[in-house]
Formats: sequence, structure tokens, C-alpha cells
Amino acid sequence: MNGKRVLVGNRKLFISMGLELSWLEETIRRLEQEGKTVLIVSVDERPTALICVEDVLKEHAAEAVGQLRSMYLEVVMLTGDNERVARAVAKRLGIEHVVAEVLPSEKLDIVKRLQGEGKVVAMVGDGVNDAPALAQADLGIAIGSGTDVALEAGGIVLMKDDLRNVAAAIKLSKSTMRKIKQNLFWAFAYNTTLIPVAAMGYLNPILAGIAMALSSVSVVTNSLTLKRLRLR
Repeated sequence: MNGKRVLVGNRKLFISMGLELSWLEETIRRLEQEGKTVLIVSVDERPTALICVEDVLKEHAAEAVGQLRSMYLEVVMLTGDNERVARAVAKRLGIEHVVAEVLPSEKLDIVKRLQGEGKVVAMVGDGVNDAPALAQADLGIAIGSGTDVALEAGGIVLMKDDLRNVAAAIKLSKSTMRKIKQNLFWAFAYNTTLIPVAAMGYLNPILAGIAMALSSVSVVTNSLTLKRLRLR
């Protein structure tokens, strides 16, 4: 610009270039502790301005984290942001575990490491950089407003841009699996008990037909109780 060299980047860029930033450290630290990402502007290798970028938290994000924690789930935030910025945001959301300054490939490695520790991992994301981790996780949850790659990689796609639906999806999935197991139990119990009796001729065919119908009705009725499930 006008024959001058203008650079815009984070602290790491300018430190790698050997520029002196100590006189800016206090200001940068204060801004980062407020949850703002700081970019430095230099003209001819001389820092001249700071640009602050602040992500707006999604509506109901803190409530969504609270719901997950109430389900005794461990919530971890993975972000490429600076450590201080990440912890400031995490504090506002009520997240205790933060892994900051991670590259896209490192998100995948972290998911693999957690799985190697025997943990079942659910990954929530909406960007291209999240796609590998979404595919690797035991449960990939993509935000409906995210990129096509993330939507393709996710096992569950939330149609609305509401993070509270993450807890709702997990709760619905658990309840559905519980109903499936209950239905299988009663189906096997019925077959194990009545089929041998019928085969030996001790069960009237009419009563056997009624019992079979009642078995089907009980399974359907038990499944329909999912409609009473309160997801929030």
C-alpha cells in the first residue's frame, strides 16, 4: 500500500518475524481476557494498530452446556483460538475443559486420544475443519446451518441452529434404545414361554392368536410412550 509493506496477523506471526511486541503485551492480554481475538497490524515491520474480533455466542449456548452437564456428560471445547480467549469464552459458557490453539488435524487426533482412553465421544461441529473429527467420533452431530462437508460427516444433523437440540437428540436416542430393548425383552419372553406350550398342543389356537395380537399391541403401546418424553 503506497509502497509500504502492511501485515495483519496474530502474535505468533510477528514473534516468528522477530518483531518486538513487549510494549503491547499488557493491552493484548487484557483484550484476550475479555474473550476477544487480537490481530496486529504492522506497517513496514512496525506494529501500528490492533484489530479485535469477537465471536458472538450462539443463543442458548450456555443453557445447552448446562443441559449436557446435568446429564453427567463431560463437555470439552476444542478451538483454534488463543488460550486466554478460549478460557474467557469457556467461563461464560460454564465449560471447564478447554483445548485451545488446535489445528484442524489436531481435532481428529484429540478425538482418537479420548477414544483410546475408553471414552465414548460425541463431536459437535459445523465447519469444514470439523468434518474429520465428526466422522471419527462415535457420534457426530452437525449443525444444520453448517457446511455441506460437515453435514455429510455427521451421524445426526440438527435442522435448527439451536444447540439445546444436542442434549435433546442424545436424550431421545437413549430413550429410543431403552424402548427397543424393552420391546425385545417382552417379545423374547413371549416366544420363549408360549411357543413351546403351543407346540405341545396345550394352547388353544384362538387364545394363541389373541396372545400374539396382545403382544404386538403391547410393543406398539410401549413405543408410543416416547411421545410423552420431555426433551427440554
